[in-house]
Amino acid sequence: ILGELTASQVTPESVQLEWSVPEGTFDSFTVQYKDAQGQPQVLPVDGGSRGVPVPGLSPSRRYKFNLYGVWGRKRLGPVSTDAITGEEMFRSSLCPLWAQALLWGWSPLTPVTEEPPPQPILGELTASQVTPESVELEWSIPEGTFDSFTVQYRDAQGQPQVLPVDGGSRRLTVPGLSPSRRYKFNLYGVWGRKRLGPISTDAVTGEGISGLHRCPLWTLVLAEPEQEPPPQPILGELIASQVTPESVQLEWSVPEGTFDSFTVQYKDAQGQPQVLPVDGDSHRVTVP
Repeated sequence: ILGELTASQVTPESVQLEWSVPEGTFDSFTVQYKDAQGQPQVLPVDGGSRGVPVPGLSPSRRYKFNLYGVWGRKRLGPVSTDAITGEEMFRSSLCPLWAQALLWGWSPLTPVTEEPPPQPILGELTASQVTPESVELEWSIPEGTFDSFTVQYRDAQGQPQVLPVDGGSRRLTVPGLSPSRRYKFNLYGVWGRKRLGPISTDAVTGEGISGLHRCPLWTLVLAEPEQEPPPQPILGELIASQVTPESVQLEWSVPEGTFDSFTVQYKDAQGQPQVLPVDGDSHRVTVP
């Protein structure tokens, strides 16, 4: 059971979220909110955590945070809370400059010996190793270091996708794309409480197996004489059953072949995009 979600340690650019689980355990959690530009953001959290900092916010802005608990194939919740970020330091007229100086440990007798590290710079974002279903992204950092990165794009159905990347990485493979489709990728760098960027690049995925009409059949036979590629699986019909006021059971058929996994996407009552992963052996899921 999900308990209460609260916001604490509110600064101009971040909020600390904390929650309780009165009974049972969850496999993982997901925090969802919209940034200052109205773009949906998703923060995955492991099931043992009871708190997470949300960085990269804008000062003096109200945010609504939704927390979901993932338990097996079910997603429970949300529990929600609102928070208003604080004002920027230079806007705070209630605290005199001499008081701010004492607060930060400055005095006329204290020499300034250290300067804050320079703000890092995002370089160029490029796409390579493009296949019908994936793209490898690479980027450079001409100066400084970032704590982490975030790659954002929209899938073939127009749903926003977010991929978190650690600060030491300079490349990422984006899987699960659709053949012969143009994608735009945005890369943001997270530095402390700031989110810098984006830098962007476009990529067009390659053609699928059915599009290889320019390659002679004898060439394919010489390349793989003893093995043929498995036929592309086919999705059948999707139906909704066992409809209650708060849940729906979805069932689908796969007339031919097998899939590695499935993804169910929909929008909740607040218009927020929701994603439910399902393993490839299942042909039903309950949407709670």
